[in-house]
Amino acid sequence: MDIHEYQAKQILNAHGIRTPKGKIAYTALEAKNVAREISARGPWVLKAQIHSGARNQGHFLEEKAGCNGGIRIVHTLEEVYVNAEAMLGSTLVTSQTGPNGRLVSRIYVEAYNKVVHNFYLGMAIDRVSSMITLLVASTKDDDITEIVVKNPEKILRVPLDITGPTYAQSSQIISFLNLRGKSEDSFHNFVRGIFKAFVAADALMIEINPVGVLKNGEMVALDAKITLDNRALYRHEQYEHWRDDDEIEVRQLKASRYGFVYNEYDGNIGCIVNGDGLALAMMGLMGTTAACTMNIKGGADRDKIAAGIKIIATNPKVEGIVINILGGFVRCDMIADGIIDTAAEVGMNMPVVVRFEGTNRDEALNILKNANLPIVIADTMEEAVAKIVQAVEDGE
Repeated sequence: MDIHEYQAKQILNAHGIRTPKGKIAYTALEAKNVAREISARGPWVLKAQIHSGARNQGHFLEEKAGCNGGIRIVHTLEEVYVNAEAMLGSTLVTSQTGPNGRLVSRIYVEAYNKVVHNFYLGMAIDRVSSMITLLVASTKDDDITEIVVKNPEKILRVPLDITGPTYAQSSQIISFLNLRGKSEDSFHNFVRGIFKAFVAADALMIEINPVGVLKNGEMVALDAKITLDNRALYRHEQYEHWRDDDEIEVRQLKASRYGFVYNEYDGNIGCIVNGDGLALAMMGLMGTTAACTMNIKGGADRDKIAAGIKIIATNPKVEGIVINILGGFVRCDMIADGIIDTAAEVGMNMPVVVRFEGTNRDEALNILKNANLPIVIADTMEEAVAKIVQAVEDGE
């Protein structure tokens, strides 16, 4: 579950991470009053609160919002009011939202912090090594999105054990970032705090982009993005009300109601799997051809399976579907029944390739063969991906 920046900063604050003084506002007048409350004078930073990065480089669809992006530095209370009024109720488009953008319903007003250095810091779970991995990169000259694509070697990846970052690892990162010596203790405490927040909140990902270094060497999280693990929310009832359904795409929201994990990309092939490992493996094989993935891990019945297939089929980018199931808790024959139910209800107007392995595999294959549907069977993941790519190219 993604949360807003101001909510993420509440989690960080609870673990000793310094952030600029700020407060949320829902109207222009409230934004002006908040600005006056948090700082006697400007400048202030106004931040559109949507679930997206690259807000500063974004643009609004409405003329009233002007030509500036979703993060604005303003110097007077009048500028706070004017810019907040322009942004609120307008649609912000970024490189991560797609062309339709997201409606801005709230603004985060922060005191401006002058820094002498900034860098990117992220923390995520590496599924391959089963470890939390710390990622850092200097963003003095380039944005992190450009570094990832053009210069990935400029990103330092540091695997962490269950005790968190060590002083030796902190020293390694400080050297990598060319930080001043007086920042060493501050950095170690900062990164330890991020690790504690990550574990305590059952996070899947934390990004601070950027971390600012103040003149006295102290670290401050100028931005914050946190993704929480849906499966662990039962341990964190205080976060449940942070779910913002308005920020969730319709198909993603529908999938979540069935307990599925749905993600969209820029390709033209939909993929259904049951498990994080299979999802990663399939994404590695499919690359840029993936339009979306549906992870139906856990318990599911034939009706839920049918619903999942229909959700993927409504994605206008999808020209073919590959289904890769490793039978266990989810039986292969149940998936096959769901495919039949979907075909009976909405038809099969695009190529479908299926690969089954595990519980009731043979029964599932017999179900599909006896249904006389235009479904291609594959024996391996590699074969399944190759066949669906070819089928889509051939327009079958």
